[in-house]
Amino acid sequence: MPDASITVPVPLGDRAYDILVGRGLVGEAGRRIAALGARAAAIVTDENVGRLYAEALEASLRQHGLRTAIVTVAPGEATKSYASLEQVCDAVLAAKIERGDLVVALGGGVVGDLAGFAAAVVRRGVRFVQVPTTLLSQVDSSVGGKTGINSRHGKNLVGAFHQPSLVLADTALLDTLPLREMRAGYAEVVKYGLIDDAAFFAWCEANWQGVFAGGPERDEAVAQSCRAKAAVVVRDEREDGDRALLNLGHTFGHAMERITRYDSGRLVHGEGVAIGLAQAFRFSAALGLCPVADAERVEAHLAAAGLPTRLNQVPGGYGTVDDLLDAMAQDKKVKGGALTFILARGIGQSFIAPGIGIDKVRAFLTSESSAARS
Repeated sequence: MPDASITVPVPLGDRAYDILVGRGLVGEAGRRIAALGARAAAIVTDENVGRLYAEALEASLRQHGLRTAIVTVAPGEATKSYASLEQVCDAVLAAKIERGDLVVALGGGVVGDLAGFAAAVVRRGVRFVQVPTTLLSQVDSSVGGKTGINSRHGKNLVGAFHQPSLVLADTALLDTLPLREMRAGYAEVVKYGLIDDAAFFAWCEANWQGVFAGGPERDEAVAQSCRAKAAVVVRDEREDGDRALLNLGHTFGHAMERITRYDSGRLVHGEGVAIGLAQAFRFSAALGLCPVADAERVEAHLAAAGLPTRLNQVPGGYGTVDDLLDAMAQDKKVKGGALTFILARGIGQSFIAPGIGIDKVRAFLTSESSAARS
């Protein structure tokens, strides 16, 4: 049977790898992963995903001669912790995974970030494969080599750059994804259009329902998102330059996640990003950089897809303006105490804006807060 998957190459020299996008890739995982030359693989997954897919993935790996072990962690953002990192590292070592072997991350962004970081530090670095099971992880966190855990000081502040050897984005796995998680992942899809591809944003406006329904639009949305991210990663692997554009909406979003204490019952990452995207465009409009009509169009599309766009849509509240500013002060893009935002001159025209005055940020957040409470 011909291969129906879409291949997105990530050309990083001797660390180059492919992202494969399509339905049924978990069933092909053994063949694909065995071709990497490993003899053993430790599958890291969470309790929810493991129940659905770990057995099938393990069977495929064993069928192609790999010795396997399964490492299961609790689901949720709280798992990106020092304690869970210790658990995974010890389990990978106990499974006798050598440097030529593999860690396979089977799960969403939490599992991918945690397993990837464990792979980066165990034996000073073993190879790993991403098998992302959420839309968000398929289009964002599984690509580009960012791995890590959270600290009490903020999100993703402890980690390493460690590129995977292969990414298998099986879009059939999204059929079982709760609608809320699909929506959250879709925020990251929209982000790629807003950064530098107005045509893709227009495509999203016309095709988003097909992405949710699981038609060919889903594969195309994932593949195009991966192409966009791969192109940025190749230009700026370690976020020294324009890779920061991928954080459009994230300064606001991460602040809200910190305030809600990473409680996924209140706010998941993609929901924070959706509010942050809308805020980034409203902030840009407030600064006179972006047409108000573009900010309104961004908000309208996110809302049509069922995503939050305003502070008053954060369950349990978002604290005060000072709380938001304090959370932003821990952002990874802070330099010399000054805030860096990703702003926009219009849809598909985002740019890095360093040194935004705190008075301007405070005035904008005060306006947002007043609107939320009116």
